[in-house]
Amino acid sequence: MSRTKPTSRFIIFSTLTLLLLFTLSSSVLSSEPVNGDDEDSEGIEELLALDEQADQEEEQQEQGVRSSEAELLTKAQRIVVELNGDNTKRVVEGNEFVLVLGYAPWCPRSAELMPQFAQAATSLKELGSPLLMAKLDADRYPKAASLLQIKGFPTLLLFVNGTSLIYSGGFSAEEIVIWARKKTGVPVTRINSVAEAEGVVKKYHTFAIGFFENFKGPDYEEFVKAAIADNEILFIEVNNIEVAKVLFPDIKATKSFFGIVKSEPERYTAFEGTTFEKDKLLQFLEYNKFPLVTKLTEINSVKVYSSPVKLQVIVFAEEDSFQKLLEPLQDVARKFKSKILFIYIDISDENLAKPFLTLYGIEESKDTVVTAFDNHMSSKFLLELDPTPSNIKDFCSRLLDGTPAPYFKSQPIPDNTDATIQVIVGKTFEDLVLNSPKNVLLEVFTPWCINCETTSKQVEKLAKHFRGSDLVFARFDAAMNEHPKLHMQVVDYPSLLFYKAGDKTNPIKLSTKSSLKDLAGSINKHLKARDKVTKDEL
Repeated sequence: MSRTKPTSRFIIFSTLTLLLLFTLSSSVLSSEPVNGDDEDSEGIEELLALDEQADQEEEQQEQGVRSSEAELLTKAQRIVVELNGDNTKRVVEGNEFVLVLGYAPWCPRSAELMPQFAQAATSLKELGSPLLMAKLDADRYPKAASLLQIKGFPTLLLFVNGTSLIYSGGFSAEEIVIWARKKTGVPVTRINSVAEAEGVVKKYHTFAIGFFENFKGPDYEEFVKAAIADNEILFIEVNNIEVAKVLFPDIKATKSFFGIVKSEPERYTAFEGTTFEKDKLLQFLEYNKFPLVTKLTEINSVKVYSSPVKLQVIVFAEEDSFQKLLEPLQDVARKFKSKILFIYIDISDENLAKPFLTLYGIEESKDTVVTAFDNHMSSKFLLELDPTPSNIKDFCSRLLDGTPAPYFKSQPIPDNTDATIQVIVGKTFEDLVLNSPKNVLLEVFTPWCINCETTSKQVEKLAKHFRGSDLVFARFDAAMNEHPKLHMQVVDYPSLLFYKAGDKTNPIKLSTKSSLKDLAGSINKHLKARDKVTKDEL
């Protein structure tokens, strides 16, 4: 057995001793007060105590909010009837009014609508509504869903004495309440006191106000007709001018008044028509119910798409960038009110933003993008300058004048030097196909097309076979490129179009189901026909 040398034992002992002394001295030093730092230490301790107190208060507030939300949900769950395979028919047929939500647990839109539905149920209960609110897990109870004719998720249906009506309102809790009350006999809410008016202002984001000296006469009758026909907006009626001023401060004493109130910078808008007619009142609401700039969501998308304002400017931006742009954008929107609908889409929300941006071929963009749609003409436009307020304003003015050219997406112009098959993009279609003095055989394809690969291989063989002839072979990716004159010619993919030299207006469509031999024969036929015409001209 080897023994530790004395020198090694001394080194180890010395090292341990020094470490021990260092630890003890550090401990003593840290425990001894230093007079000069007393006040600083006390200040730091006070600050730390304040931070701890703030954290505790914040945590208590969060717990309070969670507790309140849980209490609301529990309350709503008691109010909303859970339908199943046994009770569905009995509940629907045994009550005068039943609003049913058909949902699936795995459906994201169902999950988004459920808390709104629950909140609406609570509000309707408090208002004394005769409406029974019910929900059905249509995925779990398919027979019950089939009985109610629920085919998609989520689905809202109103049953009146067992007969179903399709839901046509909005999808926020407020909008569900308004629609439900209108369909169950309360199209107009009468406000008699200042306190009631103040409650309406606090509770509702949007409402229409009608002021009448007496609740009778032609104007009032048209107002009520409009209230019954509308599915989204709360209609308020008043006959006291002081109460009316709480709701619409700038109202003037008059026999009849109609206006809309919204919780946004453009808060009050008065109807300026000379006569009250149901259709005119409804049209006024349609053109004025949206904010100056509307944020598109899954819930409001249907309402936005159905707007009568067919010229729409859409801003895609990150939330922080948009907030910096919002105020000047509202100023721009105010100048084009009722003529252009301004929409904001969070560019980071792929479900909403990507389908739009794909139409422009810029689906990977992360920067602020401004686009426009003219739904009358089915045309789209792109602001290709910096999205400053002045450029957006000029863009909107030109849209109304009809001066900007519609936008067609295009990949960058490729280098076709020595290419057997020319790659055509949106920007080069005019020059390389329509304005080319040569015959052009154009293959139009998309990457997702199942049969396109087979046709592409045939075109490659044909290009080699006809090398040296007066025929240009070309290829166009329709998923990434557009051109208006090509769009009219292509209804399916793949497509083969033969553009004859000297007559590019009516391309000849070749069958993509033909064999390679038949395709070559068709091409030869068209080439010889062209040669014969040329000889005859000579």
